[in-house]
Amino acid sequence: MSLLEWCDEGPAIVSVLASVEDAVNTMLEKDVGAVAVIDEQGIVAGMFTERDVLAKFALSGRDAKATPVRELMSPMVEMATDDTTAAEALKVMLERHYRHLPVVDARGKVLGILSIRNILEARIDDLLDELDSKTSDSGPKSKRENVIQIPSPSTPRP
Repeated sequence: MSLLEWCDEGPAIVSVLASVEDAVNTMLEKDVGAVAVIDEQGIVAGMFTERDVLAKFALSGRDAKATPVRELMSPMVEMATDDTTAAEALKVMLERHYRHLPVVDARGKVLGILSIRNILEARIDDLLDELDSKTSDSGPKSKRENVIQIPSPSTPRP
């Protein structure tokens, strides 16, 4: 299976000329935790992530509209290609503590962005079955059989 099949449709990207506000708005619009920052040729220059917002921007006192994303992005050291296996991508992500890994073509243009969430969603059924089999002696159970729901403070109790 190609890594691109696991990526969200339409990668979240911004130009190196974009502001922090542009990058954050793109993340919010696409409901993702990172954007690939691309140069004029569409080549990945870096990634701007929720961690970058928190660690480099949130308490800096800088203006999001006036701060170029290129000043705060994390430069890319590792990228995947369409030939990269899921195991190889996951190993890199775990070793480097990445939650997002761009998938690029031979020239470095973004094809997709793989996230830890994408990998987990793709493997969740297998993972749940494995966890259930390791924690249960009495055969298969419903995946929600032992899960309780705690009402939120605004929900009246019966």
